[in-house]
Amino acid sequence: MKSVLVAALLFSSTIMACAQRGRWADANDATAKPLIELERRWAETTCDHNDVAKTMLAEDFQGTSAKGKRFDKREEVADTTDARRVARTDCKLGETRVRFFGDNVALIYGAESFRKPDGSGQKQVWTDTWMKRDGKWQVVASQDTIVP
Repeated sequence: MKSVLVAALLFSSTIMACAQRGRWADANDATAKPLIELERRWAETTCDHNDVAKTMLAEDFQGTSAKGKRFDKREEVADTTDARRVARTDCKLGETRVRFFGDNVALIYGAESFRKPDGSGQKQVWTDTWMKRDGKWQVVASQDTIVP
């Protein structure tokens, strides 16, 4: 009995250690591809004011802007869907990499660029933390940084 318990503990420890190391998704990963598509749509919101943030952000989402301001889902949805806001142009998702930690957590590292109304360009890099809850992937945290 004691050897069965030891074997079970070793097995579960090995599984947990592998999940903590994470794995990088390849270009054809069936889970990563739709997450990257949602990231692309979110990157385009400042150009087209789409409402993707309503579904991709968790209710308890917390973000940190490139200027250090904290914001929640309500603020992000209001900001990105406000058609009165002057739209930017040429919004593009750049390089994006997905790293999974187990079956329910993913970090997505990415970059995006756009043109401001004055014609100047801006590039940002960011990290988004995704969690799978009740079978649905959603962003729970986000951090943006402006690239000088």
